Amino acid sequence: MSRAQLTSTDQQNSGGPVSPFVAGKNKIINGDFSIWQRGTSFSNPKGVYLADRYNYNYDGTGNITISQQSFTPGAAPVAGYESQYFLRINQTTAGSGNNFSVLAQPIENVQTLAGQTVTVSFWAKADTSRALSIQLRQDFGSGGSSNVDTSGAGATLTTSWARYTNTITLPSISGKTIGTGSALRLFIYVPGNTTQTIDLWGVQVEAGSVATPFTTASGTVQGELALCQRYYYRMTTDLAQYLTFGQGAAQNSTLVEIQTFFPVTMRTQPNTLDYANLQVQQYPAGSVYSATSATVGVGNGRNMASTQLTVSSGLSTGTMYRGLLNGSSTTGYLGFSAEL
Repeated sequence: MSRAQLTSTDQQNSGGPVSPFVAGKNKIINGDFSIWQRGTSFSNPKGVYLADRYNYNYDGTGNITISQQSFTPGAAPVAGYESQYFLRINQTTAGSGNNFSVLAQPIENVQTLAGQTVTVSFWAKADTSRALSIQLRQDFGSGGSSNVDTSGAGATLTTSWARYTNTITLPSISGKTIGTGSALRLFIYVPGNTTQTIDLWGVQVEAGSVATPFTTASGTVQGELALCQRYYYRMTTDLAQYLTFGQGAAQNSTLVEIQTFFPVTMRTQPNTLDYANLQVQQYPAGSVYSATSATVGVGNGRNMASTQLTVSSGLSTGTMYRGLLNGSSTTGYLGFSAEL
């Protein structure tokens, strides 16, 4: 399959000359955009994560919204794969000074597919003809060798869903130094300084020169969520008005350290938090205090972490408290990040 060439639905369904369902063949996590732990709509998202494992960045100005969109049942671009969601990039003002506008995903470990022929494929459509650029970056991490960028032929989108492929040969990493947090990074560059709507689905990065039928990295819903939670885990009040996210003891009258255990082992110790509407309640059913701030605590591991919650006053040193997500008026959440 040549680069930037449409792959037929026939080959998608039959598998073509290559076995289509090899476990772990797709190095992209959440390639079907099924997992959105952080939310479903993001306004002007400079340098932030969106749908799980994808981040977006741009310079200059412009009004950009990245959002989750739902397929009409039976309208997904591949017959036999009834995906639920796709990702939309919508820029409503052209802006100016834009040199790059890019959707990216870091694939853990720069050794991934090094020295191999790699095929990048995805489905896309746009409001009019739009040219995308594709790049893979070998990022050797902190303390490692300099980045190495390798580009594909890109893709010219139409107003109908179509699959596009780029075949790229990654350089060998012989003689390179691998530092901390190394990655193989996929970049999908979209046009800048223009109003536009671009829809994406079914992102796949795999070994070989053929775009085989799309599969997610794990092949299951629960497996894909677990892969995402290796890098980011968020608890929310989507199923309950109040939710306990852990317990801990008050360090003084304004600070309590709450211990939280993760459903999967994270990539590394979480280093940042994002949160909203957190509370502290004396255990088991005492006074409730609203948290004014939250930071990552000390003594964290890959399976658990502590959150230091600050309140205005009233805590009893050494007394047990539980952390609450308060969803009585607005959604409460607490997210731990171990992203690359």
